Amino acid sequence: MRIVEWGKPLELQEIEVPKLSGRGAVVRILASGVCHTDVHLVAGSYDLGEGRKLSMADRGINLPLTLGHEIAGTIESLGSETRAEQSTLKINDPVVVYPWLGCGACRKCRSGMENICENKARTLGIFQDGGYAEYVFVPDERYLVPLGDIDPKHGAPLACSGLTTFSAVKKSRVGPNELVVIIGSGGLGTTAIQIVKKTLGARVVAVDVDNSKLKLAEKIGADLTINSKGLSIKEMTSRIREINHGLLADVAIDFVGMPATSSLGFEVLGRGGRLILVGLFGGEGRFALPIFPLKALEVMGNFTGTIQDLGEMVQLVGRGVITPVVSESFSLDSVNQVIEKLVSGKIEGRAVVEP
Repeated sequence: MRIVEWGKPLELQEIEVPKLSGRGAVVRILASGVCHTDVHLVAGSYDLGEGRKLSMADRGINLPLTLGHEIAGTIESLGSETRAEQSTLKINDPVVVYPWLGCGACRKCRSGMENICENKARTLGIFQDGGYAEYVFVPDERYLVPLGDIDPKHGAPLACSGLTTFSAVKKSRVGPNELVVIIGSGGLGTTAIQIVKKTLGARVVAVDVDNSKLKLAEKIGADLTINSKGLSIKEMTSRIREINHGLLADVAIDFVGMPATSSLGFEVLGRGGRLILVGLFGGEGRFALPIFPLKALEVMGNFTGTIQDLGEMVQLVGRGVITPVVSESFSLDSVNQVIEKLVSGKIEGRAVVEP
């Protein structure tokens, strides 16, 4: 399923099976997660607010392009250099693919942070063909993380949804008994709730405008859920103080990324609080500048995570500590319907396609 024109639905096309080379591998795809980033890719731009847009063409994304960056499957074939080096990976091994490939030469890549490559990123499903297909070529076997007994439907979203969430929570430096406000209870938010509750011993307030998503958040461990629709900032902060002995939150993680949610995340923070911005819905944020030093606040962006982060997230799922919330599976040619459901907020957790 490929983008052939910005702003148009994906088209089903038949292309050649990817050719194998060097240290690479061809993976037969069993499941591919549908990410909200794909909504922006299909549209052809990000909304920067005030009528400004960041076009995908200006980012260097060329068409036609096979979307899909959350990929799980089995190894179909390994390149001659990989086989010669006696890789621990074998044909038919189940794997999740780390898609955030960098240039491999810049400072960030050399330090293991390919996800924020300073030069030319090579991300699968964004800058080169990805997982809405039967097969995908992965340029180096080191981007393959063994899945073990994890269901590929649960493994695929770990490459972005799980990885991004894990990295964001790590960046927030959540401590035991701290209060974390998680804004957005979709695929990332539901994973964040589990990580915070089950691995860090902190308390969680889940915020959303959809009661069904809040019920799910409560089911998986949120200490308090708040439907923020129609509530003022003052009302929201009062609710936070009620659960936190009169204090505001230590951490807020915004998995939506629109003006209203970023403002909410900023306002619910107490002294020394940390706001992590993850969502890419779009728009422009405004913050009262004197509040930064007066309350010693931190605001940080988080873009996916490292391959080491992905390995750690896979281990958490493999041990049963975290259970990805995958609500629906679709056929490959139904991707456009899934994207429409994402836009209208009708997907709970994560949806996957199974080629």
